[in-house]
Amino acid sequence: MREPLLRAAYAFYARRLRARLNTANLPKHVAMVMDGNRRWARQMGFEDPKIGHRYGAAHLEEVLGWCAEVGIGHVTVFLASVDNMKKRDSAEVDNLMRMVEEVVVAPLVRPTSPWRVHLAGRLDVLPDSTRHALKLAAEATHDRATDFHLTIAIGYDGREEIVNAVRSLLEEESAAGHSIEDIVQRLSVDAIAGHLYTSGQPDPDLVIRTSGERRMSGFLLWQAAHSELYFCDVYWPGFRKVDFLRALRSYASRHRRLGA
Repeated sequence: MREPLLRAAYAFYARRLRARLNTANLPKHVAMVMDGNRRWARQMGFEDPKIGHRYGAAHLEEVLGWCAEVGIGHVTVFLASVDNMKKRDSAEVDNLMRMVEEVVVAPLVRPTSPWRVHLAGRLDVLPDSTRHALKLAAEATHDRATDFHLTIAIGYDGREEIVNAVRSLLEEESAAGHSIEDIVQRLSVDAIAGHLYTSGQPDPDLVIRTSGERRMSGFLLWQAAHSELYFCDVYWPGFRKVDFLRALRSYASRHRRLGA
C-alpha cells in the first residue's frame, strides 16, 4: 500500500513543479556532470560497482526526454575525462566505453531520436570501437532536421581544450602568413572561442552536477564562465525528474548577472 501512495505523491509533486515552470524563464542550454554511478551501485548493494555505469548510461536517454519535454534545445553531458581514461582501472574503462557504445550512442542514431550529436574532447584517447561509434553517430545525425542538439564530452579536459584552441588559432594565423605581432594585436575572446571543441554552440546557461560534489572537474571551464551552477546530492542513476525540475526552478529564480 505504501509504495503506490509514494508513487502517486511523487507524480503529483512532479506535475506541480512542471506546471509552475510553464511561464518560467528556463535555460536554453543545460550541461550535466553525470557523477556518482559507482557510489550509487554500492548504495544499491551491487557487488560490482561498475554496474552503475550501465544504469547511468541508460538513464541519460530518460533525462534527455525530460529536456526535450520542456524545450531545452541544447544539452552537453560529461561522460569521461582524460584523467578517467588514463588513471582508472583498464577493466572499468573498457566497461564504461562499452556502455557508451551500446547504451548511450545506439539510441541516439534511431530515427525516433530528435537529437543531433556533437562531440567534444580528445577522441584519440578512446578505444577504436568507441571512437568509431561516436563519429558514426555524429555523421548519421548531422543532417537531422531538429532543434535539439546533444554534445557528448568524452576524453575531455577543459584546460587542454583551451590550450588546443590557442594552438589551433596560432597555427591558422601563421599559415596565413601573419606575424606574431599581428596575431597578438588581433587576439580576442571570440577568436579563441572559434577554435574550441564547442565552436558554434551556445554557452551553457545552467550546469548541473549530481553526487553532491561541489566542483567543476575541468568541465567547460571556458564556456561555463557565466553559467549558473546547481549541485544535486543524489547520484546520477538516482537523479529523478523532480530533481531535474528543482534545478530548473532554482535557475528560474535567479537573477543572472553574466559577469556584470
